[in-house]
Amino acid sequence: MPQKNNDAITDAELLLALAPRLAELLNGVQQVELEHFSMDIGDFRIFIPGGILPHPSQLEEKPFRKELPAELLPAPFHGKIPSYPGRIREVTLGATRGEGGSRSRTFTIGGATTPAYAASAGSAPHEPVIALDVFDMDIALPRALKENVREVMHDPAEWARFNVEKLGADMVTIHLMSTDPLIRDTSTSQAVKTVEEVLQAVDVPLIIGGCGDPVKDAGVFTRVAEMAHGERLLINSVTLDMAEQKTLEKVANAIRDNEHVVLAFSALELNSAKELNRRLYAYLPPEQIVMDLTTSALGYGLEYSFSIYERARYAAIMGDNELAHPVVTAATNAWAAREAWMQLAPEYGPRQLRGPLWETINALTLLLAGIDLFMMMHPAAVQTLRDVVQNLASRLPESPERIHDWVGVRA
Repeated sequence: MPQKNNDAITDAELLLALAPRLAELLNGVQQVELEHFSMDIGDFRIFIPGGILPHPSQLEEKPFRKELPAELLPAPFHGKIPSYPGRIREVTLGATRGEGGSRSRTFTIGGATTPAYAASAGSAPHEPVIALDVFDMDIALPRALKENVREVMHDPAEWARFNVEKLGADMVTIHLMSTDPLIRDTSTSQAVKTVEEVLQAVDVPLIIGGCGDPVKDAGVFTRVAEMAHGERLLINSVTLDMAEQKTLEKVANAIRDNEHVVLAFSALELNSAKELNRRLYAYLPPEQIVMDLTTSALGYGLEYSFSIYERARYAAIMGDNELAHPVVTAATNAWAAREAWMQLAPEYGPRQLRGPLWETINALTLLLAGIDLFMMMHPAAVQTLRDVVQNLASRLPESPERIHDWVGVRA
């Protein structure tokens, strides 16, 4: 090989010169370890041997399937409605002539064995009952309410007749507001006379509401119970305050002896409701007790009211006998919300609609918690509640096997 100046020999030429010698040295060698080795790589290509993937020319072209399935794939469903050990007691309101009263019909509430609308229609044997309010004195009502009863609101008997004949009330609630010692302190005798006039004006069952003073209410309720013996009135209401004032026994005995029903009122607290019921059991059979757990307006605690009523229903059907009573709600408490009747900015909408909507939302929300009796005022809210109740009842499946029918329902 010709000799060159070392500075003139390139790396490539040196590698070519050494290649035969390296090949001779590596002859028969199976493994080589390189130290301090580096390699510069330019373009990097991977070649896949033929036969692993088919050649595009070998792929069969299949047409895109455009047909849609003619029907849904059948899937079996075996529904199971859970059973509960408890049952809501049934309570009858009102009494016909044959039963010792003077009403044309009666209403039975309660009897549920499941959460509200959770199973077939048979789990709630009685539809909710709706009572419309009457007051024994002129009170300040929002315009949306007053415009419906303006002509009759000065006469409780005529107001009650209007509620039944024109608005279709199942029952009438007469609120004896004037008996409040801080308002008019109307005498017990006058209160009894007012109730008697309403009894003569309408033939539906009545709810007798007090003023909230435990002492005055005790006297009024006792006298009213005696006057209307056998009519099976719903006395609204007795509270733990009456127990503290030592008037509970007097009222409970009058209700029992004259065959009426008592509304036990507690303020959003189930332990208080249970305690009040336990006290009443000493004087009354459980079938003469209905509960009011308090209704808060939308925006002022409605969700808490729903929770209380729902918890009471679940506890009752799980076997808590102290809570196994029908429940009542004053949906009219919705009008305590300022947003239901105040003049507000245009984006809140007209007051003529806001008030009825507030009452409707209160009623529908608590309907789903299992309310048995609604105390209401606005005709539109009443009609909406009736429509929803009928709709829910008609759409409940007769058996769990038909629950899938909703797939084909058409409006």
